[in-house]
Amino acid sequence: MPWLELSLTIRAEQQPRAEEALDDLGALSVTLQDADAETPDEQAIFEPGVGELPLWPTITLNALFEEGTDRRGLSEALGDLLPWLEPDQLQFRDVADEDWERAWMDQFKPMPFGKRLWIYPWNIEPPADEDIVVVRLDPGLAFGSGTHPTTALCLQWLDSLDLKGKTITDFGCGSGILAIAALKLGAASAVGVDNDPQALTASADNAERNDVADRLAVYLPDDLVAEPADVFIANILAGPLGELAPTFAAAAKPGAPFAISGILLGQEHELLARYAEWFDELRVDTQEDWVRISGKRRS
Repeated sequence: MPWLELSLTIRAEQQPRAEEALDDLGALSVTLQDADAETPDEQAIFEPGVGELPLWPTITLNALFEEGTDRRGLSEALGDLLPWLEPDQLQFRDVADEDWERAWMDQFKPMPFGKRLWIYPWNIEPPADEDIVVVRLDPGLAFGSGTHPTTALCLQWLDSLDLKGKTITDFGCGSGILAIAALKLGAASAVGVDNDPQALTASADNAERNDVADRLAVYLPDDLVAEPADVFIANILAGPLGELAPTFAAAAKPGAPFAISGILLGQEHELLARYAEWFDELRVDTQEDWVRISGKRRS
């Protein structure tokens, strides 16, 4: 079914009350975006601090309502709830319904990473080729599909390793794509760790689809009981990467290859200094504006 979208441009301090008013009037969803997006005044917000909720100075709220919602009545009711609102701050448009998951799957094509590894969507049959290693994902379940540069950097790194018979820990496993790729590349077993239970479910489901479920164990961070791994990888944000460096060092065997990503260009210098306490042979690789740091656990 089609939807009615109401867009409302406001100042940051007006956001809580405006969002509450839209909810009260029956909005099915409300999303926030920078009102200056795609202009010279656009501001990027990458990684908030703990307990912070940074907002742009000027915000556009996009609220979806059911088809047939009375636009005039909605405008008048919103004006009653938000007396400071001006009519020219409101914009309406009809939004066609779409199967977003199907549309996304139609755009998700097979992708190579390194010399052997390929990621295939579940709806495309890979060729019968003994020289390639295929991971198949259901985009509807995945939080990581290889399309983001940080995931690509990690997959390329895994493809470069000899993983036969090794154990691996994937911290921040999301869809499980990295752990599953390692298993398909020859690892004996893998541990996936994530603080989101839904990510653990997605990892387990994707492992089942790739016939490696019996070799993947998934844990919340507080439940992790695994022994130090032969290989360690973490694709999360720079802040947690810095905080968790001692934990990651303890999770990797002496001499273990390791890689971390989720790092923006410019953030790598502090992390290099931090990880030099436990890891050797540190190197930096980049893709677009993102960084991967790799090395080996000090023996």
